[in-house]
Amino acid sequence: MSKLAEFKALEAQLAEQLAQLDALKNDDGLKKEIEFEQKLRALLGEYSFSLREVKLILDPHARPERAAPAARQPRRERQVKVYLNPNNGERIETKGGNHKLLKEWKSQYGAETVESWLQD
Repeated sequence: MSKLAEFKALEAQLAEQLAQLDALKNDDGLKKEIEFEQKLRALLGEYSFSLREVKLILDPHARPERAAPAARQPRRERQVKVYLNPNNGERIETKGGNHKLLKEWKSQYGAETVESWLQD
């Protein structure tokens, strides 16, 4: 699109938006809402209340908008895994995969082989 065509398109959009803005400025409903908001804010300031506090007064069961997330349930405890090395009879009990000897076995024999040593 040429610069001139782009300019004319934007100019047309601006004219349309200005027409919509003028229509809203003359709308009685909007004028009433603006007046209501001004009076409400003045009243809130007079009594030192926030909109959030007023919402809670009007609807005490409403959930606050920016409340902390609901308390998460604790993580399930990890199960103990028992590995038995058939080559030398050594036994490892661990809850995770960060066990030093288990890592050595996995590097020596391969992870798939070591996982097959898992006892039920």
